[in-house]
Amino acid sequence: MPVIMPIKDLRNTSEISDMAHKTQEPIFITKNGYSDLVVMSSELYDKFARINRIDQAIYESEKELDEGGVSIDLDDSFERLNKKYYG
Repeated sequence: MPVIMPIKDLRNTSEISDMAHKTQEPIFITKNGYSDLVVMSSELYDKFARINRIDQAIYESEKELDEGGVSIDLDDSFERLNKKYYG
């Protein structure tokens, strides 16, 4: 269940920090009844950023294929990577 609180509750920074770390969920802050901010722990932010980078890489790969890019056989790909990183 998402945590939603009014902006006036941001005065309780220690309490919000504890809540963010304990729940590992975003905390949605409202201003005048409308969504305004999202607060989360740095660990959760890192997780979201990592997932976003993976999603972006998949999107770019699919777009490249749609635009006529050529796919590489998995075994060839591993062979190229082994040569690149292990000689």
